[in-house]
Amino acid sequence: MKLVFLFLLVTIPICCYASGSGCSILDEVIRGTINSTVTLHDYMKLVKPYVHDHFTANAVKQFKQCFLDQTNKTVENVGVMTEAIFNSESCQQPS
Repeated sequence: MKLVFLFLLVTIPICCYASGSGCSILDEVIRGTINSTVTLHDYMKLVKPYVHDHFTANAVKQFKQCFLDQTNKTVENVGVMTEAIFNSESCQQPS
């Protein structure tokens, strides 16, 4: 699960800024992914503009289900890790 999330972060082109990723759409998708109150159905509506075939849809469903299957503590830690990445020295917005 943690490896899957790491691959997701590595494969998404991210412009890092001091608060969040700097991309409101990406921030919204990440929040929806790690929020256990967002149902699979609601999550699929959230990512619908970015899912263009059934193979991707199946992968996205499995990915979200991984987060739904985790403990609250694990999901909290993913949020902390995401913020740590976005706020890291290598992701700071140039002055």
